[in-house]
Formats: sequence, structure tokens, C-alpha cells
Amino acid sequence: MSDLDELDRGPRPAALTGETGTGDADRHEAGMRETGSRGTGSRTTGRRETGSRESGSREAGTRPPVAARRVAADPVKALMHRHRELCERAVDPLEIAAGLEAHGVTDRTAARFRHRDVFSLAEEMYARTPRDADTPPTPEEEPPARARAGWMPLALLPGALCAAAVAGLRLTDGRPRLIAAVVGASAVLLAVRAVLRRGPLSAGTRTSGIWTCWLLGYALLGDGLLDAAVAGGPDGLPDGTTDGPWPVTIAPVLALALACAPAAASAHLFAVRARRKLTASRGLADFSASVRPLLLGTFALFMGALTVLTALSAAVLGEPPAHARTLTLGALLLLARLLTVHGHTHAPALVLAAAATAEATASATLFAARLPGCGFVAAPVEALIAACGPAGVPTAACGTGALVLLIHAARRLTNASAHAAVERAR
Repeated sequence: MSDLDELDRGPRPAALTGETGTGDADRHEAGMRETGSRGTGSRTTGRRETGSRESGSREAGTRPPVAARRVAADPVKALMHRHRELCERAVDPLEIAAGLEAHGVTDRTAARFRHRDVFSLAEEMYARTPRDADTPPTPEEEPPARARAGWMPLALLPGALCAAAVAGLRLTDGRPRLIAAVVGASAVLLAVRAVLRRGPLSAGTRTSGIWTCWLLGYALLGDGLLDAAVAGGPDGLPDGTTDGPWPVTIAPVLALALACAPAAASAHLFAVRARRKLTASRGLADFSASVRPLLLGTFALFMGALTVLTALSAAVLGEPPAHARTLTLGALLLLARLLTVHGHTHAPALVLAAAATAEATASATLFAARLPGCGFVAAPVEALIAACGPAGVPTAACGTGALVLLIHAARRLTNASAHAAVERAR
């Protein structure tokens, strides 16, 4: 028998015989129990502590506060994720800056991302965006010479065709005059359509030209209709002359057709110079402050050219120079086209429709006043005609619309987002 067996069997005889003496056996048994209790407790405690440490290490890898701290440490990364499509399709930091501005990000907002302005923030976002090796290069600032040569002669075409149509009206009579008028008007409309689809005046979206055609048609026939309606007419259809039963005013239409070239040149100048200022600017407020005088200067340049063309057209055709109605209509059409080219289509369509509706309403009230008991309907129009002549109606309608669009353009066309994605040569 081994010593271990004897050690285990030592206490039993005492327990069986009921002996209480031998303190060595009792003390030995008590010591064994105490030792086992301590060993078991230490092992249990060790397993609990080890399990708690392992569980804590596993939970620490997926704990939300750590991810939150990581996002807070790199706020630009969160902004890039929010505008991922904008960063991936941008060809330069300017497009990112314009897109951020369109989403309401200002220079003050950029300061929260540890940048002094939106342009600096856009440069970091552009640099950190992964790109393929075949990313298209940044477009050139200046369009090639062939692109410029493409739209400049095209912009001269409406004026040349309109001058040819006017010559046909003056040199023909009867049915040939009617044919010349129809062919000339069709040719001018097609040429204007071509100018609006290619070059600086072309827009990326299709727009309805119904209101523009109405305004041009009214410039040709509206004043003669109002003058004849006040006198109780008209007694016949227009025959293309200025002294017929329904007189036509050709000088304003000819001046506007010739002004297609200055309008295209003004739009091109504004787009190129604004793009340069966008490249050189270091803040949205700085860019807006530098583009606003450019917009007003370009607008004034076009109005000066239109004034000269109006005077020349009236002198050649022997008509009185109608500067007020021609300039207001030209300003309205130019501002509407500039806004449309730069992506703002709603306001121009609304203002053009309102101006055309005002002219149509003014003409309709003169005929409605002939009904019994409806003479008061035409009182405001008759008062305006008595004070300013028939040209007062289109001047008031187009002048109000042009003023509204000028204010709107001073707000919208001075934003960076209006110039980032505009094609400079089409």
C-alpha cells in the first residue's frame, strides 16, 4: 500500500470508531479541505477573469463609440462618402466645389472640415478620390480655334437672312411678296434655331420657343395692330408695308436678328471670363463679387451693340427708331438665354410666358371693349397708349420681365455651380 493510500485512509478509522483524540489526523484533513477550496476558487476565478478579458477584447473590436471616434477624426471622408458620385465624375476640383455649393456647402461650412474655404476642401476631396488610369484630362481653358470658327459665322446667319428677306419684301408686290415673306421668315427661324443649338447660346436641355416666337411676332405686327384697333380697325390683313391697313414694323425684328452675333459673343465672353475667375478664386464670396461686375458689363456691352443696330436698321428702312421696345425685348431674350444656358430654365420660361400673356391680354382688351357695356376693360391699355404710344405695351411688358430676370441672373449666374459644367465650345 502506498503512502497516498495510507494518507487517504488515515482519517477513516477515527471517524468510524468515533475517536476524537489524534489531532494530527484532524488537522491534516482540515488542511486538505482548505487547500482544495483555495485551489478550486483560484482556478474558477482565473477562468472567469480570463473569459471576461477575452470577451472584452472581442467586443472592443466592434464597439460603436470607436467607429464614431474614427469618423469624427476624419470628417472629410464622411463628406466624400456622401458625395461619392460627384467626386468620381468630376474632372477637376472646380466641379467638386461647384457641386458642394449647389448642395448648400459654404465657406463657413468648410471651416468645420478644417479648411479655409470650399475650394480648398474640394481640392482635398479630389486628391483623395481613387481614379482609374484612363481618367480624362482636365479640359482646356480656351476652346480651339476651329470651335470658335464654327459658331461665329453661324451667329451671323440670322441677320444676313433677315436682311435678304426684308429686301425681298421691298422689291416685290402681290403674291411674290407673300411668298418672299413666308420663305424669309422660315429661313430666319431655322437659322436662329441653329444658333441656339450650337455655340455659346446652346443649352443642354430642350426649351420651348413658343413664347419667344410670339414676342418676335408681336414686335413685327403688334404695334400696328394696337394702332389700328384704337382707330376701329384693322380693315385688312398685313401686306408687309408700313402704311397698309395693318402696318408692320420691320426695323426692330431686323435689329434683333442682327444682334444674334453680339449675343453669342457676349455669352461666350461671359462664360470664358467666369471660368477663369472660378479658377483664380479662393472663396465663394470672392468669386461672386468678381463675376457680378462681369455679368453687368457683358449685359451692357450687348445693349450698346443692340442700340447701334437698332439705329442703323431704322435709318436704312426709313422707320422711326423704336429704341425702347427693341432694347427691352433684346434684354429679355438675352437674359433668358443666359440663364437657360447655365442650367436655370424655370424662371426664364415663366417670365417669357408672362410677358407674352401681357401683350396678348392688352390686344384682347381693345377688342373686348367693343362689346356692349365693356368699354371699361380697355381703359388701362388706352391710357398707356395715349401716354406712350402703341410701343408702350411691349416696352412695359418686356421691360418688367427683363428687370426681373436681371435681378435673378445677378443671384444665380454669380454662383460657382452655374459655370462648372458649361461646355465652352459646341
